[in-house]
Amino acid sequence: MNKIFKTASKAAATAAMFATLGAGKVMALSVYDGIEAAKTPEMPTSLEGAGGVIDKVTSTILYVLGFLAVVMLIIGGVKYATSAGDAKAVTDAKNTILYALIGLVIAILSYAIVKFVVGIL
Repeated sequence: MNKIFKTASKAAATAAMFATLGAGKVMALSVYDGIEAAKTPEMPTSLEGAGGVIDKVTSTILYVLGFLAVVMLIIGGVKYATSAGDAKAVTDAKNTILYALIGLVIAILSYAIVKFVVGIL
C-alpha cells in the first residue's frame, strides 16, 4: 500500500510539473513586458537625477539616520537629566549626545557627497 502511494504521488507531482510548465509557456510574457506591467506611476524611471533611484535611496537613509539621531539625542538628554550628579552617568550621557551629533553630521555630509558625485556624473 505504501509503495503504491509513493508511486502515485510521484506520478501526480510529475503531471503537475508538466502542466505548470505548459501553462507557463502559453501565458509567458517577455521580461520587459513583466517589468512594465509591474511599474507604477510613482516609480523612478532613471537611476540618477532628481527622483531617481539613488536620490530616493539616499533620502530614505538620511531620514532614517536623522530619526535615529533624534532618538539618541532624547535618550542622552534623559540619561543626563536622570544622572543625579553621578560623574560616570553624566559622562555617558554627554558621550551619547556627542556621538549622536557626530553621526548626524556624518550622515548629512555623506548625503552631500553623494549628491555632489551624482551631479557630476
